[in-house]
Amino acid sequence: MITLKAARLLHVETGEIEEPGLVTVDGDRIAGGGGGEVLDLGDVTLLPGLMDMEVNLLMGGRGETAALSPVQDDPPLRMLRAVGNARRTLRSGFTTVRNLGLFVKTGGYLLDVALAKAIDAGWVDGPRIVPAGHAITPTGGHLDPTMFSAYAPGIMPLSLEEGIANGVDEVRKAVRYQIKHGAKLIKVCASGGVMSHTGTPGAQHYSDEELRAIVDEAHRRGLKVAAHTHGADAVRSAVEAGIDCIEHGFLIDDDTIELMAERGTFLVPTTYLTEGMDLSRAAPELKAKAAEIFPRAQTVVARASRAGVKIAAGTDAPAIPHGHGAKELAAMVKRGMTPLHVLQAATLNAAELIGAADRGRIAEGLLADLIAVPGNPLEDISVLSEVRFVMKGGKVFHGAPGHH
Repeated sequence: MITLKAARLLHVETGEIEEPGLVTVDGDRIAGGGGGEVLDLGDVTLLPGLMDMEVNLLMGGRGETAALSPVQDDPPLRMLRAVGNARRTLRSGFTTVRNLGLFVKTGGYLLDVALAKAIDAGWVDGPRIVPAGHAITPTGGHLDPTMFSAYAPGIMPLSLEEGIANGVDEVRKAVRYQIKHGAKLIKVCASGGVMSHTGTPGAQHYSDEELRAIVDEAHRRGLKVAAHTHGADAVRSAVEAGIDCIEHGFLIDDDTIELMAERGTFLVPTTYLTEGMDLSRAAPELKAKAAEIFPRAQTVVARASRAGVKIAAGTDAPAIPHGHGAKELAAMVKRGMTPLHVLQAATLNAAELIGAADRGRIAEGLLADLIAVPGNPLEDISVLSEVRFVMKGGKVFHGAPGHH
């Protein structure tokens, strides 16, 4: 048993600040009362571990050339890349993530499931992972390898087990395969993308019938469905099909936002990438798409927030570098959300999205996933980029005296 002592403690449910902040940890859980060794963290604010609802830890990281990585990195190398990304993510204060879908050649292996197991076993350091396995997309759709480069026919073809599925029977089989091998949610590409060579980003890629089949298969097995979707019509179709969460939604109109609010559909807006993504090596046509769409995308957060849409925080790393998730939270404030609502998006709302009642706030009996930052994040959200202490499941991963 250990008691953490800090100058302040933030209750994200209410915005209340306790001074001083005391949290007792027993094993991997937050305990009531006090006791045990006191670990004085100093002039910092304690708050729940943050959550990133859109990452791909198997991609990005130091030394990657994005255009060639899908055809150069074999699964062992990709896993080693992911270990570094996972460690950086955890040390930056994000103790839970959703890994939203592989789209590389793996022979059908779900590498994010394996990474989640390795982290849970304590073999490597990283956040708790809710893995999606392979993203499900139609031939030539977003997250078919054409996303990165217009590969010639026969270059890195993906199988149904790796997420390429067409028609109702195939999408049902693709969902079942991901579930069989450990996926905890399903990721689908319901429209085009800004950084793909496969047409306009707003165009709907799966038919309404295919989307309903994907949702039916996942929901019957108790899994939620996240959909990469940009265009307003595509988002509306996804919402009407029962999709649980829209990723990005850069081109949503106000009518579709109202429908999302009415249905309780979550939005993960990934808004920082619209100003922070490195496009220096992107093809000219992709730069042109980004120049047109990114400014429009920056209006979505404020409109969705005003309408009462449930918003959860997500970075789309490596669209921005792993370990820089605090920049997404600062961008959400810049777009018009209050710091408290942004913190709730990265804690309470994220926990609701993944159906995890055991985290997202500081309360007795919940997982001891805790971070500490200087200053008061309700006054200056940027302090989240200066995480001084990270505990996950009662174990210190960053910042304790004498901890390296």
